[in-house]
Amino acid sequence: MKLKLMYNFLQSDLDIIEQELEDTIASEHPLLQQASMHLLKAGGKRIRPVFVLLAGKFGNYDIDVMKRVAVCLELIHMASLVHDDVIDDAELRRGKKTIKAKWDNRVAMYTGDYIFARSLELLTMIEKPDAHQILSKSLVEVCVGEIDQIQDKFNWDQNLRTYLRRIKRKTALLIAVSCQIGAVASDATEDIHKQLYKFGYYIGMSYQIIDDILDFIGTEEEIGKPAGSDLMQGNITLPVLYAMRDEQLKQKIKTISEENRKEILSLVIESGGIEYSKEISDRYLEKALDVLNELPDGRARKALKGIAKYIGKRKF
Repeated sequence: MKLKLMYNFLQSDLDIIEQELEDTIASEHPLLQQASMHLLKAGGKRIRPVFVLLAGKFGNYDIDVMKRVAVCLELIHMASLVHDDVIDDAELRRGKKTIKAKWDNRVAMYTGDYIFARSLELLTMIEKPDAHQILSKSLVEVCVGEIDQIQDKFNWDQNLRTYLRRIKRKTALLIAVSCQIGAVASDATEDIHKQLYKFGYYIGMSYQIIDDILDFIGTEEEIGKPAGSDLMQGNITLPVLYAMRDEQLKQKIKTISEENRKEILSLVIESGGIEYSKEISDRYLEKALDVLNELPDGRARKALKGIAKYIGKRKF
């Protein structure tokens, strides 16, 4: 089943959010307008807004409130992508030129900052102190994670704990917060919004591990960038960590270049790193599903369950 079919009852609200995204990033400055719209029109699953809306269904759902939270979280995600592309010197994002590739690093950084500032401006319209505290603390951790990721580039002596902490800050935290703040904004009970945070965290961890697997076995058309891009950029992911348990293989992986990229990718795949990573992803997925069983039954829970299972089985 296609992902969107699992939450098609939200489609009219998601259309509202898409328009709100466009309105929010509108700028009187032509270059900022062009760059921001270039990123927005590149598309995306909008999975964070979906999680916000589904979490809101566990409380008093009001689209006028929920759309502000959903757009805020998606804009923060978009801003982080622009900055990541500068740090990684990435040319492609979702199969299209990145802002830094289409313009330059300076334009990309200012565009990312602008989108981030607009997201926070939007959040000020939400009169929920808890939501502000949750988001601000999480953003501090996300920023620390960005610095750690830069420092860990081409660090061949990382361990599993370092990797898991990094992907928590890179991906899982914002998904967890999307679920939690969606519930907080709809006045769901504290127990529910804490459970939804845990669900989002587990799903976010599983999601990022699957992304890291697809970097080795996905096609450029599927992942929007050449296979092995993460490793070429010095990002040591879970399949690589597993492969590097073999000291000889580790020394070979450290020589990665454009010339031997395909050979290195094959060696990582043959090492069993893909199967091991899938197993770790599945553990997080099972934890997410266990949390869902503790939430009130209904259409929102069913949709979250469907999304979780879809995420765990992407291209496998």
